[in-house]
Order: sequence, then structure tokens, then C-alpha cells
Amino acid sequence: MSRYIATRAIRGANALVAEAEVMLKKAIEEKGADHPVAFPNTAYYLPLIYGMTNIPVETLGQLDEVMQHAHSLLHPLPAESHWTPYLGETLDSGMATLLAAETIEAVRFTYDLQPEPMPGFTLSGGTSFTSPDNGKSEEGMDGHLNGPIDDIQLRSWGIQLVDGRMPGFAAIVGAAKSNEVAVKIVRELQRRNILTFLSGNVNGRSIIHQLNEEGFELGYDTYTVPFGTDTLSAIYALGFATRSALTFGGLKPGQAREILLYNRERVFAFVLALGEVDDLKYAAAAGAINFGFPVIADTVIPEILPTGITTYEHVVSMPFNEIEGADDLERAERLVQKCIEVRGVKVQIADVPVPVPYGSAFEGEVVRRADMRIEFGGKNSRAYEFLQMTDLDKVTDGKIEVVGPDFSDVEEQGSMDIGIVVEVAGRQMQEDFEPVLERQIHYFINGASGVQHIGQRDIAWIRVSNNATEKGFNLEHFGKILHARLHADFGAIVDKVQVTIFTDPKPYKEWLEKARKAYDFRNKRLADLTDNAVDEFYSCTLCQSFAPDHVCVISPERLGL
Repeated sequence: MSRYIATRAIRGANALVAEAEVMLKKAIEEKGADHPVAFPNTAYYLPLIYGMTNIPVETLGQLDEVMQHAHSLLHPLPAESHWTPYLGETLDSGMATLLAAETIEAVRFTYDLQPEPMPGFTLSGGTSFTSPDNGKSEEGMDGHLNGPIDDIQLRSWGIQLVDGRMPGFAAIVGAAKSNEVAVKIVRELQRRNILTFLSGNVNGRSIIHQLNEEGFELGYDTYTVPFGTDTLSAIYALGFATRSALTFGGLKPGQAREILLYNRERVFAFVLALGEVDDLKYAAAAGAINFGFPVIADTVIPEILPTGITTYEHVVSMPFNEIEGADDLERAERLVQKCIEVRGVKVQIADVPVPVPYGSAFEGEVVRRADMRIEFGGKNSRAYEFLQMTDLDKVTDGKIEVVGPDFSDVEEQGSMDIGIVVEVAGRQMQEDFEPVLERQIHYFINGASGVQHIGQRDIAWIRVSNNATEKGFNLEHFGKILHARLHADFGAIVDKVQVTIFTDPKPYKEWLEKARKAYDFRNKRLADLTDNAVDEFYSCTLCQSFAPDHVCVISPERLGL
């Protein structure tokens, strides 16, 4: 254990607890001990405090007990001349830091200082706030950062954590060397479908500022959640981790040790500290290590390499300018790779041969009309998608054909008709699987950066951005995406995939008629499929990788996840 790290973490914890006590006392004097306090859209009160102490805080006065507990966890600085073991004291101070940080953020909510205001900023999906002081749109997503994650989104991401689409999360604190490096780091995390939480600053400049200046969409829809531009807002990431254990782990408030162990074993998260690390960041890092989350810094700091509280190393220093690489972008990529290695995140990436970044993190990306190159479907054109099973000898695997003109001759922000026909074959393939695979077209196409897909069947709506087309994206790439993803995700039942894209009016109409007949048949088949019409139900334990006590019962009318 590094005495330097222990000293700075304990000093930072003592300072923050003192600050929290002063803020709480002032708030109680001004607003009263019975003034309500809560994070919005959650049933877990102040989630980290609730999980660690079983105190369901609803008023300012109840935070006094929390601060007393935080104060009891503080320790004096390690002596310079007489060294004693201080790992436990450092971890205690880290937990005190987290309790104090959540207390401060709760007090800030009572003064309407959270979520943090940022004029001109718009979330791409996020926690809704309807107060006129927190956003002018109907969804309340303008002019402020995200603040704490709401329970609905927690459960939505929980499904992705269970099925492996989201292997873990990264908490980034500080600011990158440059805007380009900031974008590259987050793009690398998105490419691996890793959820990214953003907070903190270095000398007043945050990675949130850097990404916003580059036009990077931030919010739930892009797996990048901007909590706040100060270090304290990182508490929302650990509140998310605490609620994960309570929601999916079958644990109860107050089971602090079990919650921490659950996170170490099942929530693959890490902290990436960009730029200078001050006392408060050391203290917050000690709090994260309690959860089993290692800390990787891109500056020179002491390291803690032995395993124990974390699965592998605790603190790793990887000075950015000393990373091997041809340029800063390559160094940023290697920094992300090191983070994944230290935490042991298991990443599955389908090799999708397209000229734009690809991953589930781009599924919610919106292509606005001003940024649009071409549109298929919507008000001015028609688009449909149809997947059908056929014989093995009638399918040429990997064949992608565009029948009709490309969109190169269509004016910018124009539209055209498109039909996407996917033919699959496999020894284990069944006709009942067709609509299941067809529905995945929405998710697969949406994974391409700069491509927006909405709807299905013959009411699909696709937009391609100017940025994507400038990088070389064309109609053929729709086929390449579907070929790669169907093999990667459904290789057990799909042996061959070929894709035909129709823009020529005559074959377009012919296949649309075939597709609509199939849609009608499937609708009637599904209407007749009820619980009483089958002899067997199924069970699913996939969730147990993340929710160990969970079992789903699958029936025609109850599909589980």
C-alpha cells in the first residue's frame, strides 16, 4: 500500500466530510430539518447511503446520522516516521468520501443546483426533469447535465448487462490531453459497448466540455452519461453500482459487505482518471476501490499492483505521453485496452466491415435533418425489411447485391425507396425464427455510427448522415452489417446469409407484395399462439450472471426479457 496515496486519500476524505457537515448545517438552518430531500425518479432514496447504511433518507435532518457515520470512518494522516498498515484506514476514508459526496449532492438538489446547469446543452436521452429551472423542452433535457440515473434506465441497462451486450462501465474523471483524444477514448469504449460515465475536471475543464465542443452526442441513447463537471458527481456512478446490487443481486439495504462483493464479482467497472489527480480524486478513488473497481491514471502516480480488494491491480499509472503509439489517437486506444485488461472486462466485438464506428452504443443515435445525407421511408418515401428462410443450396453466403441505383445521384437531404431482403439458410433454422431474426435488423443497422433506424417491416425509416457518407458508407454496407451480425449472434441456427437491396421500382414492388403476405401470415400465427395452445413452457437462467436469484418462465404470452 502506498503511503503517498493513503495520505492524500485520507486528507481528501477529511476535507470533504468537513465541507459536507458545513453545507448540511447551513441547509438545515435555512430550510429546516424536515425539508424533503431525494434524488429524482428512484425508489432507493439516496442510493449509496441507503445501500451501505440502510438509512432511507427523506429529509435533511436524517442526513445528520449519515454524517456521524461518515465521521466515524475518518482516520488521521499516516505518520511520516513510523509506518503502520493503513489499507483499512484508506478504504474507510474512501467510504466516508462517498457518503459525504452523496450528502452534498442531495443538499445541492434542495437548492436546485443539481442536475448541474449547462446553458445550451441538450441530452440525447436522459433523466427527465420537468422543473422550469431544469430544461425548457417538454422532456426537461435542455440546459443541464444528467445527474443521477433513474430506475427505469437502470433496469433497461440491466437487461443488456445480463445478455452480454454491455460488458461493464467506465467512470471517467477529469479531462483528456486534447478534444481529439477525448473523442477517441469514448469512441473506443462505445465500440466495445461499454457504458461510460463522465465527471470531474482539471483546472475547470472537463471531458464533458471537450466532447460537447466536438459535437459529440451525450446521454442515455449513446451510452455516455455526463454526470457533472466536478469530481463529486462521480458519486452517481457508484450509486448506480449500489442499485445494481439491490435490484438484480437480491440484496437488502444495509448489507454493505455483500453489495461490495457483488460489484467486485459481477459488475465489471473501472475508473479512468485523466489529468492531474488531487486529494479529492484520491479519496474518491479509494471509495471506488471498495467496490472492487480499479483505478487507471494517465499521469505519473504511485501504483498499487498486488491484488486483493480488486480482482487484479488496484491502481495503475500509465502516463499518456509514455504510451507506445504512432500518435495520440493510438495512445488513447492503448489506454482503453489497458483499462479493460486491468478490470478483466470480457468484450465481444463482431467484426463488422463498415467505414464508420460500430457498436450497440450507437443504437440510440439521432440523425437530424440538418445533418442528413439521405432518407429511406418517412413522409417522402417507402422502406421495408423482409427476412425469409430458404434452402441451403439457394443461398450464397456473403452475397450482397444492390438492385437499382445508389443514392449518390439523389440531392442532399433527399429521399428514395428501399427494400432490404435477407435470405437465410441453416440446418437448425425454422420458419418460426424468421420474425425473430427480422426484428433484429433494427438493432443491427442502428449499431452503425451516423445511421438512424426506426420501425420495422414495411414502416421502416432510415436516415444516413453526411458524416457517414463522407467516410464511404453506402447501400452495400447495410448488407455487410446484416451478414456479419446474423452470423455473430445467431450462428447456431444460421449457416448462410445473403442480402439483396432493392431501389429499382419493379422488383421493389414485387418483393413488397411477398413481404406483406408473409407479415399477414405471421400475424395470424401469433394471434393463435396462447399459453393454452402449447404443452410446454420454458425456463431461462441467463439473468443469473448478473441477478443470481432470478429465473424467467417463458410462455407464449409471457416472454420474460
